[in-house]
Amino acid sequence: MNGEGEGPRPDKSVDPGPKETESQGELFPRDSFSSGPAAEEPKIKRLVYPIWTENKAKLIERYLYYFVLITKHGTYIDGFAGPQKPGKPDLWAAKLVLESEPRWLRHFYLFDRRRAQVARLNHLKAEQPTTDAYGRLINREIRVEEGDFNVLVHDLLRSGRISGTEAAFCLLDQTTFQCHWSTVKALSDHKAEGEHKIELFYFLATGWMRRALCAVKTGKILENWWGRNDWAKVREMQPLEISQELVRRLKEELGYESVKAWPIYERQSGGRIMYHMIHATDHPHAPHLISRAYDRAVQAKESPEQCLFDFAEDLKEI
Repeated sequence: MNGEGEGPRPDKSVDPGPKETESQGELFPRDSFSSGPAAEEPKIKRLVYPIWTENKAKLIERYLYYFVLITKHGTYIDGFAGPQKPGKPDLWAAKLVLESEPRWLRHFYLFDRRRAQVARLNHLKAEQPTTDAYGRLINREIRVEEGDFNVLVHDLLRSGRISGTEAAFCLLDQTTFQCHWSTVKALSDHKAEGEHKIELFYFLATGWMRRALCAVKTGKILENWWGRNDWAKVREMQPLEISQELVRRLKEELGYESVKAWPIYERQSGGRIMYHMIHATDHPHAPHLISRAYDRAVQAKESPEQCLFDFAEDLKEI
């Protein structure tokens, strides 16, 4: 992002993170995966394959593919939706999710504050087909909004477009400190008690967090991001500690039943952790589905029939 509060890009001379280990292909290092108290978290299967930075968009797309097979509908919100690497469309989450089959997600709300990114989003919108392979009308709404997501999200939530009964997912793929905590809280609080909260995919820039924190000169940027006036203590925390504290706050302050921070590595073989993708949900099937998506995001996509059969079998074990 080029907006206010952007930290420096990754620097391999800073914060090298955990070293590669021989066991990484079999089991992630203990400090690479953080969650809330184990006793409170739904059980998931043991992780095997790491996700690396070039496949983080595929992780989001694969998870939503699984979920839509169950819900047959859904709303997708993307707060920082323009491509991070315009020359590499396969790394663009909004594009992958829009083009995923079956096209059962009904509503898309795509935000970006930069005019060039909004132009790319509008071009992506214009490219989408209006009918499926059988000539049937694809029933979906795609809205592209230019401006600060932290401001515009409140208009969306007040609009009544996101119903309490429809599954809703929000991607917050910030570079460093662009997403305000008040935005996260507003998304969490939107639905009424007894309805499933808007699920969050919150990206934390673990790999260059220390350098970014040192580079920020205006305390208001960190206060908005952290959401409390004790933001100065964040400068003294290790990146993994920040991840763990965000997991705790999403569970205890915002009331999500399951929150896990999934490591996104530097490269296919592992290396240091560049991001944690913090997934917050209160849907009972979601922890299983995100675990499956993490392990299979870079593999060939299973057929809907195979997925539904596997879901039925796997959920018997949970």
